[in-house]
Amino acid sequence: MLRNASDRRKKIATLLAFISIPLSGFVTDIYLPSFPTMATSLGVPEHDIQLTLTCFFLSYGVSQLFVGSLLDSIGRFKPAMYGLGVLIVSSLLIGITKDVQLICLLRIIQGVAVSFVVVSKRAFFVDLYSGDKLKHFLSFFTIIWSLGPIVAPFLGGYLQKYFNWQSNFYFLAIYALLMLVFELIFSGETIAERKKVDLVRIKENYVMMLGNTQFLLGIVTLGMAYSVVMVFNMAGPFVIENSFHFNAVVIGYCTLILGFSWMIGGIIGKRLIALDFNRKAVTAGIVQLTLIVVLFMIGYGYQQLWCLMLFAFVIHICSGFLYNLFFTQGMLYFPQNAGMASGLLGGMVYVMTSVSSFALSRTGKIVTQQDMVLRYLVMSVILLSVISFAVRARRSVRKLIVV
Repeated sequence: MLRNASDRRKKIATLLAFISIPLSGFVTDIYLPSFPTMATSLGVPEHDIQLTLTCFFLSYGVSQLFVGSLLDSIGRFKPAMYGLGVLIVSSLLIGITKDVQLICLLRIIQGVAVSFVVVSKRAFFVDLYSGDKLKHFLSFFTIIWSLGPIVAPFLGGYLQKYFNWQSNFYFLAIYALLMLVFELIFSGETIAERKKVDLVRIKENYVMMLGNTQFLLGIVTLGMAYSVVMVFNMAGPFVIENSFHFNAVVIGYCTLILGFSWMIGGIIGKRLIALDFNRKAVTAGIVQLTLIVVLFMIGYGYQQLWCLMLFAFVIHICSGFLYNLFFTQGMLYFPQNAGMASGLLGGMVYVMTSVSSFALSRTGKIVTQQDMVLRYLVMSVILLSVISFAVRARRSVRKLIVV
């Protein structure tokens, strides 16, 4: 039991938990620069390659809806270790297959495996820490997670250049293997008391959580904030290669830059944690939408990669800021059911993202900058609308408390 271990071991285990947080970002983003090459190599349309990402999102999201309550009953550690093992095997299989349908199936399996790892590690912090220290750690989540979108596609661009697209998945296998070895040596179980599998109780808890308007609107906000970022992840590689005529390495650098912007947004969110929540949320949403409108107007007369990246950088900062803001708040609502709340929060966000990414892949070919910016615009309008509803809900609750 890790709760009774030495302070040194707890510190190492905490460090490992933080290292595991970017795992979902790596599994999602490392092969983005390889999208065009994969389509050519496998002889399939672009939307079939984009579907492999949608399959992961959907599986990862749906799994978390159930994994959270399961981990509250059976513990955190062993399921996470099995998840790492499955990720190793599935990544190796993707690397040796030429069948895109099999890749989609394996990506679904990876979604389930990664959900066990990530949800257990989110609950890890709630199990071991409390009060201001817990809030401090939680505010780091989106910052640490953003290391995946920063490093993964940058690394993936070079892996694509020197070793082809399969090497991306071999890297994931090595990453998971190292995590498995160190976790087995230094980490352990953290749950204080396992809860019996009670379907009635689980149903009541889900109804209670989803009945909390602020929690639910927070989930929708998170999903839309990430969907704005996914516009570039889904469409950017094709626009950069086909419209601006750059290779996978440049795609990797572009996603690296935008990964940093997401992290910067999270850091700003942490720095401004004491400011009024409602004002921060509305301001970020308005700034993002305004920038997208300006970029769309500029695009009619001028289209250059540097200009697109400059605007996208700030647009993604706004999304990272909003994600940090609403994620930190959401994780604090139900500390007594940390695993379930973590799974529900993360799961619903990825289900929403899978729906939006599927919609993006089916709205026609995205060839030019304007095609992509138009998708940015739609997602940002929806995001700002949801933020407005969330702010009104918070104000209504405050009025009731005052009365």
